[in-house]
Amino acid sequence: MREWWRDAVIYQVYPRSFQDSNGDGVGDLPGITRRLPHVASLGVDAIWLSPFFASPDRDMGYDVSDYTAVNPLFGTLEDFDALVAEAHRLGLKVIIDQVLSHTSDQHPWFKESRQDRVNPRADWYVWADPKAYGTPPNNWLSVFGGSAWHFEARRRQYYLHNFLTEQPDLNFHNEEVVDALLDSMKFWLDRGVDGFRLDTVNFFVHDRQLRDNPPSDWIEFPANPYEAQDHRFSKTRPQNIAVLQRMRRLTDQYKDIMMVGEVGEAARQIDIMAEYTSGGDKLHMAYSFEFLSHDHTAEHFRSRISRFLERAPNGWPCWSFSNHDVTRHATRWTKPGGDVDAVARQSIALLTSFPGTLGLYQGEELGQLETDIEFHELRDLGYVAFWPEIKGRDGARTPMVWEHDQTNAGFSTGLPWLPVKEPQAARAVDLQEARNDSVLHAYRSSLAFRKSHEALRLGTTDFLDLPEPILGLRRSHGDQHLTCLFNLSERPLRLTLSAEALPVGPSQAEVKGTSVRLPAHGFVYLQSKAPVAVAPEALGEPGSSRQPGMASAT
Repeated sequence: MREWWRDAVIYQVYPRSFQDSNGDGVGDLPGITRRLPHVASLGVDAIWLSPFFASPDRDMGYDVSDYTAVNPLFGTLEDFDALVAEAHRLGLKVIIDQVLSHTSDQHPWFKESRQDRVNPRADWYVWADPKAYGTPPNNWLSVFGGSAWHFEARRRQYYLHNFLTEQPDLNFHNEEVVDALLDSMKFWLDRGVDGFRLDTVNFFVHDRQLRDNPPSDWIEFPANPYEAQDHRFSKTRPQNIAVLQRMRRLTDQYKDIMMVGEVGEAARQIDIMAEYTSGGDKLHMAYSFEFLSHDHTAEHFRSRISRFLERAPNGWPCWSFSNHDVTRHATRWTKPGGDVDAVARQSIALLTSFPGTLGLYQGEELGQLETDIEFHELRDLGYVAFWPEIKGRDGARTPMVWEHDQTNAGFSTGLPWLPVKEPQAARAVDLQEARNDSVLHAYRSSLAFRKSHEALRLGTTDFLDLPEPILGLRRSHGDQHLTCLFNLSERPLRLTLSAEALPVGPSQAEVKGTSVRLPAHGFVYLQSKAPVAVAPEALGEPGSSRQPGMASAT
């Protein structure tokens, strides 16, 4: 029987911005439970909950001080149990974040570890002696700026923090640490969760020799110096595999559990995804950052998916266009003055044509835009040192908008933790429910179409040899062939088919015989009993050397 997660669409909920139930301006677990019918109405299969654990919130919950407790800001364990029960009643699986590479500096483990070099947890974190002249042990940098090392006077040593100084890294070379983390995962499995999203999964193990990272192949020095290094020693170490295998052995003791790992790696991400998901003994799938950038070219989509399918024929990817850490794709990919709704409608049609598991981020079903956050409104302090070159992540984390004429668009009756501004409120759920041509209805239509067509869920994938800005791929299953065509530009284009094919599902195109017209950001699915070749009309002109493309099969 095919595992549920292979065809799944997973909807990410950022708890503090989804729905506030008690008027304190912060979203919470009862609020999420209240709005679950909306999520289920989209036709998704699971929700992924960003961290709701006990935390001092220096990094908005990604600094955990107790892995088995709920932050009172979000509710109680009983509230969590009620959420899981309601999700399951609605047919939704529940995936929860696990932030295991580091803890909060307020975690009892670290409070004990930092006291001296001989306590029972002295080796639970990554400690290292200073160099003779007092500087950190090597050149490793923090994602959030500066050295990745912070000095602790009581031990006369530095500790490693790949992120904030308040987020010390655990020492995964210590088996006791892995045992403790597995125990915390088991706690949530026993409460009925259906899987885990593992944060920064390639950060678990560091180089024991603490060798310096070499420079990356930058041409212009980056705004964040972290990107100037090739992080071959500070993360993605070979010993990470054994940790993932131990986690898999735990989840395999339960029925239908899934682990998806976030691979934070710029240069080698696809290769790491392949390594971590192959063999059936590590991650079930890997969450990719590849499509979270400004790159919106056919070559980028084609090359990244093709490389994964080539490198990991037995692995499994999870593709997303937006999440809580990046600028929303409706903003990233819409040119100034462009049609946001057209980009958003095409984006969900494009995503649902890809092989693998799909991830959605709350609000993208509304074509939600990045909120313009002013400096005095900042709550995410991780990137504050890089303002205004890097404006941080708050713009993607502003509250979900539900009813346009309610206080804070229905999110909260109190002062919200981040502002609800008019451009975002104008995309409220109630307004989009009332319009048949809304982005919200386009999401439901595309997700329903994917669910009803085995070629999209189960089929092989062939990319057509077509020039920019056209992305073409064929999904095939049995005698069902779907040719999926996308115009990634602002100008209309015409294509010619080698034979007639039937337009099916949602589309923004005109098809007459073998001629296809794609408007700006247009798309179409074409069904046929045999593969159909496609070429731009201009390619048929005399002197053209390009043949109508049949495909680079993957």
